[in-house]
Amino acid sequence: MQHTDSRSYSPASHRHKTPLLRRLCTMADQLSPDEKLHLITRNLQEVLGEEKLKQVLQEREVKVYWGTATTGKPHVAYFVPMSKIADFLKAGCEVTILFADLHAFLDNMKAPWELLELRVKYYEQVIKAMLESIGVPLDKLKFIKGTDYQLSREYTLDVYRLSSMVTEHDAKKAGAEVVKQVDHPLLSGLLYPGLQALDEEYLKVDAQFGGVDQRKIFTLAEKYLPSLGYAKRSHLMNPMVPGLTGAKMSSSEEESKIDLLDSAGDVKKKLKKAFCEPGNIQNNGVLSFVKYVIFPLRGEFCIKRDPKLGGDKIYTDFEEVEKDFAAESVHPGDLKASVEVALNQLLDPIRKKFESPELRKLSNTAYPNLSKTRAGKSAKAGGGGGGGVDDELSPSRVDIRVGKIISVEKHPDADSLFLEKIDVGEPEPRTVVSGLVAYVSQEELQDRLVLVLCNLKPQKMRGIESQAMLLCASVEGDPRRVEPLDPPEGSSPGEQVFVEGYETGKPDDRLNPKKKVWENIQADLKISDKCVAQWKDYQLMTKLGQITCKTLKGGNIS
Repeated sequence: MQHTDSRSYSPASHRHKTPLLRRLCTMADQLSPDEKLHLITRNLQEVLGEEKLKQVLQEREVKVYWGTATTGKPHVAYFVPMSKIADFLKAGCEVTILFADLHAFLDNMKAPWELLELRVKYYEQVIKAMLESIGVPLDKLKFIKGTDYQLSREYTLDVYRLSSMVTEHDAKKAGAEVVKQVDHPLLSGLLYPGLQALDEEYLKVDAQFGGVDQRKIFTLAEKYLPSLGYAKRSHLMNPMVPGLTGAKMSSSEEESKIDLLDSAGDVKKKLKKAFCEPGNIQNNGVLSFVKYVIFPLRGEFCIKRDPKLGGDKIYTDFEEVEKDFAAESVHPGDLKASVEVALNQLLDPIRKKFESPELRKLSNTAYPNLSKTRAGKSAKAGGGGGGGVDDELSPSRVDIRVGKIISVEKHPDADSLFLEKIDVGEPEPRTVVSGLVAYVSQEELQDRLVLVLCNLKPQKMRGIESQAMLLCASVEGDPRRVEPLDPPEGSSPGEQVFVEGYETGKPDDRLNPKKKVWENIQADLKISDKCVAQWKDYQLMTKLGQITCKTLKGGNIS
């Protein structure tokens, strides 16, 4: 993202204010400190440090920031923080929106480094489109990218200072509900909460706004910032809005959310499937959307009904909607149909903006082939563990790892085969039989780092079971040339290999040979003219960089 500093977006940099902005400024000027506090805190689940906010409001306007890690595509639940940002502006707050690109990388590498810039640009465009669709003036906001200050000498030194104070226990606990939890967590995930705490100081705000799932990060900030000589900030927490399945709405769970660029037909289809049990007001994502988005933005909600059933009814208070739904005088079908109308009115300006060729291209490059990755049900995956990835041919289904050849010898019963022991990050090395004798010397293979396909069904080759496949680049001809693929320098055995844009999927436990998953995926594997391994023009990578070969440009991979 081209960094947009405060001068580009502050009201002072614009000679003429929009009518809406003038109304907001006038409204804020006419409000008392108590009225401003009410606007700032309404619909929040929790506020830490409310007294400090009251003190600030007696003297000046509150400075608040909201940060979003640029990982998966924003969805309609993002309208919840957007509606609160509108409240902050009505209250006269100075609001900063942080595109937290470094956090996106640190959170178990949810966004590969190579895609960070593109995803920041996508977030900038889509967040601005959301704000415009609800009538929030952009020239009242400040937008900033995390790496524009988080890589500075001063910030880096504070990270080290903070890491000398925060225990591993506190860091892990703080990120438990925000950072992706895995069996073998990376150190980067432990740094994440501390960086979010430091952002409060470096953005010079009075308060940070976020979901209640970030509470432990907020309390870590309150505990440790004073130890660095920095002020303790206030914290404003939104409730977590249930997704369409009744659980938390998540970018990584297609069935739980509505994408901001979903068509009207997709919205109808997803709402039709949404959990909305008659009379049940708990974990009801449809009802929550009415409460936290529609009412704050519009002040009323119209339930559309057949005239035979009483006709349309306009509500000016959410509690009345909730009460009628609990009493089953509002049918789930009518509630969904009414939310569909309101939601499409919010999404239409965003869809229109993203009809431009430039933004369509940005969406596709920031999230390459994402729709195919997530299409269909996991049941379609067939065989093995399914891996939680939907599309039958998603490359995330194959388990490719960095391996180290710790021994290599000729197969006792086949002159053309090597018998290797390869460390792939497991307690014991795997036995691998490969037909490389004619192409690569025994000395070249010994102690070499290679790529290993680990979830094929073991297969006996001349009496010895091969437990994995060593992946190579090859070029047909006379003679045929073959080279093992090379992981990035500094790699370690067991590191996962992924295709860019497909980094969040989980591999199958074992690929079902009858489904030909590997064979179909392998057909699109190739070497680029720069000797980089690719699948359908998307690079094969580890967290350290690209997978390559030495010389075989345009080769196949097998």
